[in-house]
Amino acid sequence: MGIHMYLEVKDVKKSYGKDDSYIQVLKGISTGVKQGQMCAILGSSGSGKSTLLNCIGGLDTMDSGSVKVDGQEIFGLKPAQLADYRRDHLGFIFQFYNLVPNLTVRENIQVCEYLSKHPLGMDELLETLGMTQHQNKFPFQLSGGQQQRCAIARALIKNPKLLLCDEPTGALDSKTSKDILVLLEEINQRYGTTMLIVTHNHAIKSMVHKVLIVKDGQIRNEYENDTRVPAAELEDL
Repeated sequence: MGIHMYLEVKDVKKSYGKDDSYIQVLKGISTGVKQGQMCAILGSSGSGKSTLLNCIGGLDTMDSGSVKVDGQEIFGLKPAQLADYRRDHLGFIFQFYNLVPNLTVRENIQVCEYLSKHPLGMDELLETLGMTQHQNKFPFQLSGGQQQRCAIARALIKNPKLLLCDEPTGALDSKTSKDILVLLEEINQRYGTTMLIVTHNHAIKSMVHKVLIVKDGQIRNEYENDTRVPAAELEDL
């Protein structure tokens, strides 16, 4: 059998529209990620990488194929079942933070804490993310990097087995990007969280365990890194 694949994707296809507006975005994607791996999904805009992430995350339905997370098949699940799957297994981090503007940092994180039966400790998480002294601020009082840290804390408080990150450094400058990537690496090491990171930033591929290159809705290349560069040493972010 070999090592258990935590995420198994088989022949996933996804299209939008019909007739003249029909476009096939995913043309049969198959891959797997082991438990505790960080995996970067690279590709240019329109390659299908975000659609793939959304299909795995149950935010988008597939036309056909199979996605199994920890042995659970999500293809064909009804909306209510998909909502349970997202709540119980997943954390999401997006490019634009999606924080609730009239809630403090701590309250933004609590919104997700209440969804979990086994949340991580709030104070430990705030400490890990360097947000303890900012916990009573509102999003507008924070820098972009601090807002992204808050968004990461909100995703992590549920103690998700799988963290899905869509361009997590897309809106940040290079120094802040490095800080966020160091943070994701620490979380991966500390909590063993399996991570998928969609990005167009090629520097990130050196720090992860596995790399998928997506082009025109297909995986053009996939490989594992024998030696990884620590996030703190990444250049050209």
